[in-house]
Amino acid sequence: MTCEFSLKTFDELTSVDIYHILKARSQVFVVEQNCPYQDMDELDFDCLHLIAHNNEALVGYCRIIPPEFNRMKSNLSVDNNPRAAASMPAIGRVLVLAQYRSQGLARQIMTEAIKYCRKKYGKKPIIISAQTYLIDFYQSLGFVPEGAYYLEDGIEHVKMVLNITKKTKVKKQGSDTSKASTILGILLLILSVSFIAGLIYLMI
Repeated sequence: MTCEFSLKTFDELTSVDIYHILKARSQVFVVEQNCPYQDMDELDFDCLHLIAHNNEALVGYCRIIPPEFNRMKSNLSVDNNPRAAASMPAIGRVLVLAQYRSQGLARQIMTEAIKYCRKKYGKKPIIISAQTYLIDFYQSLGFVPEGAYYLEDGIEHVKMVLNITKKTKVKKQGSDTSKASTILGILLLILSVSFIAGLIYLMI
């Protein structure tokens, strides 16, 4: 299933956008999961809201929490730098409405969110609080579980972090081979010249 995506700050959302976002979040996280909790929080004002549309209807959603407003901390330092571990963007409230599931939409939403985080925040890791039944899905996107499971509003969660993979320089194959070929060529040339010189000497 292909969708159109829009990414807006809270101030850029229309009243209709807000209505459909909160309706979808309530439908998925409160009604479907039978979990009465306060979904709306102060973070919404500071988040970026990624909406997946199909024919202008909201079919999926997530929010991106900028590093300066993210309260989740990594248990491990990144490159032994605790400050880097404590300052990272987060992705949350990831949802796909029931009738649009099993079509790869959740992966599209997460891919878009990750792409934005990489563009906006550079090489910072990205942290999420994942429901444990979705661990395999998030691992397929490169997230790694971190720490023990914990209950959040009565549902089992685990922190997961997507780190930047360091690029390692790979030695070009064939460089040693090309050097050996050059040396061999020079030796053959010397032998050829010596052979010709010997023939000329014998003919004189």
